[in-house]
Amino acid sequence: MVQAEISRRKTLGRAYSGNSVFSSKLVCGDCGGFFGQKVWHSTDAYRKVIWRCNSKFKGQKKCATPHLDAETIKQKFLIAYNLLMKNRDGVIGDCELIRLAVSDCTVLDAEIERLSEEIEVVAEMVKSCVKENASAAQSQEEYTKKYNALVKRYEKATKRVDELSAERTRKQDRDRELRLFIESIKEQPLVLESWNERLWVGLLEKATVFHNGRMVFEFKNGTWIEVEL
Repeated sequence: MVQAEISRRKTLGRAYSGNSVFSSKLVCGDCGGFFGQKVWHSTDAYRKVIWRCNSKFKGQKKCATPHLDAETIKQKFLIAYNLLMKNRDGVIGDCELIRLAVSDCTVLDAEIERLSEEIEVVAEMVKSCVKENASAAQSQEEYTKKYNALVKRYEKATKRVDELSAERTRKQDRDRELRLFIESIKEQPLVLESWNERLWVGLLEKATVFHNGRMVFEFKNGTWIEVEL
């Protein structure tokens, strides 16, 4: 699960900072940016560590999402986790159905194979085109036109193979993520009474904080659970 989390962070589109387990998990419902750790009264007895939107005071329109302390975040996660686990068997069943869909790469594999064969054929056609031009007199305008068309066809097929291969990798990653999710919740208690950092990292995709007092937890199986702040 740890390796999967590291991989997930690398693919995030939004920048985040910090090495806390809350990094890359807490999201602002106003701007979509990450929450970051801030320290109030860092040099006196009233020192307090809170989490708030990193962009709260940037730009003309300030984010209205509230700040949270670590204890509040942990307690709200416990509530969301326990609600999720009330229907553990149903969650596992849904995950298995999703896995059946995402793990099926039959269509992708067939298209990749077809395009790969086309790429080989076109590559040979390019070689023949160049060889013919070098050995026989012909219109260079026609040669250039034919050559460019073949190269364009080759590049188009190659680009499409790259896209399909990337999609296949995404499907495999999603299948692996769901498998790990299923394995993890099968081993966990139905009711969690105290904070568990490993479950926060392993089960949660993100937690979005909204300015109207809602916190929505999205687990890695796609389940959304809303908790009042």
